[in-house]
Amino acid sequence: MTEKPYDIKHRCYQFSKEIVLFISTAKYDRIYFSIFDQLIRSGTSVGANIIEAKSGSSTKDFRNFYVIALKSANETKYWICLIRDTILLNEKERLNKLLSEVDEISKIIASIIINLK
Repeated sequence: MTEKPYDIKHRCYQFSKEIVLFISTAKYDRIYFSIFDQLIRSGTSVGANIIEAKSGSSTKDFRNFYVIALKSANETKYWICLIRDTILLNEKERLNKLLSEVDEISKIIASIIINLK
């Protein structure tokens, strides 16, 4: 990954790109398709919900989109760990970088949620 953007929207977008690029180059058997599908859905959902929050009709609506983004980030951590520890043992370093980034993103989102209360 390149230098991390300061803005959470841009950072989530960069993370989504990294997830898409990772999955597009990963070599895995068809039996694991649903796991990689879940990863791409949850990984790209983080940023999509952050963007959607911007058009929220109230502070509560805004906060709810951030909560959904946090849940997606946490789900993404699960799928990354599962893939790292069972399917793509030779990709641990790359997966650990993705895991580290989504962990940082989830902490930022959690902080934003706390500050909205």
